[in-house]
Amino acid sequence: MSRIPQTTLDSAPAASRPTLEAIKGAFGVVPNMFATVAQSPAALAALWGSFGALGGGRLPAALGEQIAVAVANRNECGYCLAAHTALGRKAGVSAEAMAQAQTGHSDDPATAAALAFALKVVERRAQVDDADVQALRDAGFDDEAIVEILAHVALNLFTNYVNVAFDVPLDFPQVALRRAA
Repeated sequence: MSRIPQTTLDSAPAASRPTLEAIKGAFGVVPNMFATVAQSPAALAALWGSFGALGGGRLPAALGEQIAVAVANRNECGYCLAAHTALGRKAGVSAEAMAQAQTGHSDDPATAAALAFALKVVERRAQVDDADVQALRDAGFDDEAIVEILAHVALNLFTNYVNVAFDVPLDFPQVALRRAA
């Protein structure tokens, strides 16, 4: 059982309801994570706004979802792993590529570089060095894209922490965590 109860459109704080309506419009339902975060209108607005802003960024949706599953797998967040695997498949990423991304791997060199950087940011608590940033540049990312990669990591850390800390019930098809080879 969740440590923070999920709201409904009727029980959510009034200031959260318009955002929940937008989320329902996007997904067809209000996923449990958003229903939990809706306890705080400010947190919900920040979360939904971040998804919207990054969704309109330079990075393709497929890469954003692969970063999300790598971060979720590293943080053992089953909720985000399930949700972003489904969203990645919807964005056109193969099941095999999504599974590889869980452990930071990809057959595409640019995607592999982005995933390696994302995992270094998580594992080293952002203590990366010049060579780590240069590896992204060498893979074809400019500074705008590099900052967006970091923004995706930060957003996914927030969602991972919400789901793990509050034990949010899964409402997407479960995906098994993978151990790095």
